[in-house]
Amino acid sequence: MNWISWLCPGMNLKRWLLLFSGGVLCCAFSLALLFNDQTMGFVEEMLFRMSYMTTGRYNNGLMILAGIVGIAAGLIIMFYATRRIVHSVIDSVMPENNGSLMETIFTQRKLSNGPAVTVVGGGTGLSTLLRGMKYITGNCTAVVTVADDGGSSGRLRQELGIIPPGDLRNCLVAMADREPLMERVLQYRFQGDSALAGHNLGNLFLAAIAATEGGMEEGLNAASQILRIRGHVIPSTLESIQIKADMTDGTSVLGESEISEAGKHIARLHMVPPDAPATKSAVQAIRDADVLIFGPGSLYTSVLPNLLVPGIRQAVQESRAFKIYVCNVMTQPGETDGYGAYEHVKALIDHVGSQFLDYVIVNDQEISEEQKKMYRAKGQAYVTPDIEKIESLGIKPIPTRLISKEDMVRHDPQKLAMVIISLIYRLRLFGRGYVFFDYLFVRLSMRRMKKNQKA
Repeated sequence: MNWISWLCPGMNLKRWLLLFSGGVLCCAFSLALLFNDQTMGFVEEMLFRMSYMTTGRYNNGLMILAGIVGIAAGLIIMFYATRRIVHSVIDSVMPENNGSLMETIFTQRKLSNGPAVTVVGGGTGLSTLLRGMKYITGNCTAVVTVADDGGSSGRLRQELGIIPPGDLRNCLVAMADREPLMERVLQYRFQGDSALAGHNLGNLFLAAIAATEGGMEEGLNAASQILRIRGHVIPSTLESIQIKADMTDGTSVLGESEISEAGKHIARLHMVPPDAPATKSAVQAIRDADVLIFGPGSLYTSVLPNLLVPGIRQAVQESRAFKIYVCNVMTQPGETDGYGAYEHVKALIDHVGSQFLDYVIVNDQEISEEQKKMYRAKGQAYVTPDIEKIESLGIKPIPTRLISKEDMVRHDPQKLAMVIISLIYRLRLFGRGYVFFDYLFVRLSMRRMKKNQKA
């Protein structure tokens, strides 16, 4: 029988089960003493004789004291044995778990019951957001653009005929349970003059697993299981697409990598081919979402390409989820020169065809003069929050301090996660809303995030 296997040598359970049984017997004897159970007459008679020999008379108080002490001892033994049994099982099933059992169970329960959040975007901005989102909910889905045509992704796209894996890889790394180790391995780039030079190990891994599993979507599902990611990563389309930008001077530029290099102002973005079908799982994730988040990331080359896919755009317009846009903190040369938060939002609305946003998270934290000078040399500028302009569009802006403490001006994953989780609580999308336990969960999540960043 299966239960017999639990008694095999080396399980490190039998001794604690025996100790637990001893605790149960101790409690049983003590309860019998305390309530004068006649079925335990022999033990009672012995204790009676001992107390009579000591005091010369029947001492009922001593019997009660012995019963209480015995019950306390039995409970302590049972508690200790149970703890050892649980730790033996946990150490075998989760040998790398270095947090408390309470924290692990509580966090996993809250994550599994978290809101359904679908994040739409691409590039490093999306991976920054996902690093924080995986500590908020276990029901997070990333819908990722596949318009990249440069670097290692572009080479694999041309040579193997697959959708570019770069942004998909970044999202997988960000959502991995063991992120620091996975990032070091999967982000490794081959050097030298060989055929592998310039290629990213993670890109090659996804290309191989896609070929093995019969497609990129199936490969991503398999990679998610291998990397133990918290959520799902889905391409917006499986078609080989490109983006084309109509410039304000009347010219057009084809290809994501060429758009920013053109150094011109973008008037309108298009997808080639214009009727590429959306991934069914991406459409379903948008329809099932409680919250839809767009960005952060390159406006024209990471966020908008997803919304150019007709099926994605329609699903967004029909979705009843709360829709949040996370605006960038700095402009990008060749894409958003001279843009404030208002221009970012207006571009999204113009390409979708209607006002669809509920909230816009904007940074109102000023940067130092040294940072402004450094970024000015790169052709970048601080994105102004434009609170009143955004309100005029019928959207509620959420200004907050979002910049990390590093020299680079970028979103801090922890700060961004805190703003989003606070908004989700405010919208009552996090289950029953036990305030104390929700607060405890947030603190545990942030502590784990800090620990993970230091690892």
